[in-house]
Amino acid sequence: MLAEFERNLISERTKAGLEAARARGRTGGRPPTLATSKKVQLARQLFADKTNTIKDICKTLTISKSTFYRYVGMQTRSEKEQAAVDQ
Repeated sequence: MLAEFERNLISERTKAGLEAARARGRTGGRPPTLATSKKVQLARQLFADKTNTIKDICKTLTISKSTFYRYVGMQTRSEKEQAAVDQ
C-alpha cells in the first residue's frame, strides 16, 4: 500500500512538472525531422534510383529500415499543397 502511494505521488509530481513546462511554452520529446533535411532527400534520391537495395541505402545512411520508410513516406510542403490541389 505504501509503494502504491509513493508511485501515485511520483506520478502526480511528474504530471505537475509537465504541465508547468507546457505553461512556460516548453514541449518534450525529440524535435521532428523535416522532409527537407539533406538525409531525407538523399534517401529519396537513392530509392528512386532503383539500382540500390533498401539494405544498402540503410547501411550507407546508417539508419534503420523503419526510419528509411518514414523518410520515403514524408511529403514536403509543396507536395502536400499539390496533393490538396489535385483532390
